[in-house]
Amino acid sequence: MHIRILGSAAGGGFPQWNCNCRNCLGVRRQELNARRRTQSSIAIRGADETAWTLVNASPDILAQLQANPQLQPARANRDTGIRNIVLTDSQIDHTTGLLMLRESPKPWPLWCTDNVFADLTTANPILQVLQRYCGVSRQTIPAAERENDVFTVEGCDDLRWRALALPGRPPPYSQREAQPGDVIGLAVEDVSTNRRLCYAPGVASIDPWLFEVMSSADCVLVDGTFWTDDELIRLGVSHKRAADMGHLTQSGGMIGWLDRLPAATRRVLIHINNTNPILIEDSPEREILTSHRIEVAYDGMEIVL
Repeated sequence: MHIRILGSAAGGGFPQWNCNCRNCLGVRRQELNARRRTQSSIAIRGADETAWTLVNASPDILAQLQANPQLQPARANRDTGIRNIVLTDSQIDHTTGLLMLRESPKPWPLWCTDNVFADLTTANPILQVLQRYCGVSRQTIPAAERENDVFTVEGCDDLRWRALALPGRPPPYSQREAQPGDVIGLAVEDVSTNRRLCYAPGVASIDPWLFEVMSSADCVLVDGTFWTDDELIRLGVSHKRAADMGHLTQSGGMIGWLDRLPAATRRVLIHINNTNPILIEDSPEREILTSHRIEVAYDGMEIVL
């Protein structure tokens, strides 16, 4: 199983276009040891090098595809290595890129929960717009905790997918109340090697059942949005805490949970907010992560399991 990190930042990217916090201003002026990052998205494939599944379609999708030639096999005048799309939620920074994929010659096989489908056909009808162009072949994700709730996607028969219903909220534009299925993680297993990935870019809390899934994975690619709960408040950019937005912070518990994983488990943080000091590669916070054997995802990173 190959995983390409197309984008590693939270909504807004890094630097964020209108932000002049220490991080954004510093990287913009080239005064900090930090990489620019686009908004969170990954691509996964099994043995077939030309059959990728896109997990979330960020607003930066076109730049991400240009930066990852592995996703363009160039077998015809119009071609792509993307065979399927899987959505973990209906947030703007995970779905807006769908509109940029409208030139597809055939309907997109798109996997999502019923909650996400409702948001994307009512309050933010991206899928209705896309249906007028290339079309959408919607596939239902069973968002549950049971081992038998698995699915496979076209062209990737050697990968077995399982949705993990996580605590979380629908996006601010949604007209629904929060309910299970608003946010999911993914457990992906390569049946030929028995190697497993646990992907959860948005995690409000870690329950025993989720930790069990994480412990059985060879790589955990997990929520790295904020370092502290009051990060945005202290910087004066928002009144919201990390917990209010559905994120477990590194200093507030994530490091402790990752420390409890088996020694061989690879631990990688993704979906990193522009205010998080771990973006600075020589920061004290990054040094803390390194001492705990925790990596920070970056655009173009490849993980092979």
